[in-house]
Amino acid sequence: MRRLRISAISYLNTAPLMWDFEYGSAGSAFEITYTVPSRCADALAAGTADIGIIPVAAYATVPGLVILPGVAIATRRAVRSILLVSKFPVEKIRTIALDTSSRTSVALIKVLCARFWRSEPEFCSMPPVLDEMLQAHDAGLLIGDPALRVDRSHYITYDLAEEWHRFTSKPFVFAFWAVREAALQEADASLDLAQIFTASRDRGLHPENLAHIARHWSSRVGLSEDEVRTYLTQHIHHFLDDACLEGLELFYQYARVIGALPAAPPLRFLEVSPSRRHESFKHAHV
Repeated sequence: MRRLRISAISYLNTAPLMWDFEYGSAGSAFEITYTVPSRCADALAAGTADIGIIPVAAYATVPGLVILPGVAIATRRAVRSILLVSKFPVEKIRTIALDTSSRTSVALIKVLCARFWRSEPEFCSMPPVLDEMLQAHDAGLLIGDPALRVDRSHYITYDLAEEWHRFTSKPFVFAFWAVREAALQEADASLDLAQIFTASRDRGLHPENLAHIARHWSSRVGLSEDEVRTYLTQHIHHFLDDACLEGLELFYQYARVIGALPAAPPLRFLEVSPSRRHESFKHAHV
């Protein structure tokens, strides 16, 4: 049996999820690489990775995926790291540069424009370099750590998760762990993937481990240690719970209606029988 290949995201918001893989024993069972969200999805689609923390938009376009339950990158309020940075109020925006690192946030801004802001801007994909985005366009979409570094006093900014919650009262899910179903046939049958990834999240959120993450990441993202802890504990929600699934269902519905995403397939969650130690799948319809 070969080791499964994990494609992880090199952003602060995933740091608690990776605790056992970086500081515990879980890492020895897997091959791990780091990239941006859109490339995680590409790696699963190409079969060059077996497990990825994929943008939820990718689940609608990459076939043969099974979701690891309970773990997510989500938010129940303003998220801070998904920003529309603009020179003008939203009603005057005519062109928007879209961060090429993102898929879900691109679909989300299209939903906000079409359904809630009632605007029809032109979109153009660009690397996440804010000055270049704003030289060519009225506004730019930034995600992840580049968005955290924005000096919001210099621009008009819109937190996309905050806008989503303002209009829908629902949480928003940006990413979750997914595994290629075909890869499960090649993996060590004794691996309880659901338990491994949940336990890593839980240990990563222990206060002492969050303090370690804050010390490690503070200089990397240009925030104080307290700001890092606040971001991870108050703005990021790392649990794929029922409320998040309701928000995800609504997002898939809106994105399909406006043509931002194809219809998402039923959600399939990996379950492991404690007695028989085999994979089974639980379905949820969206």
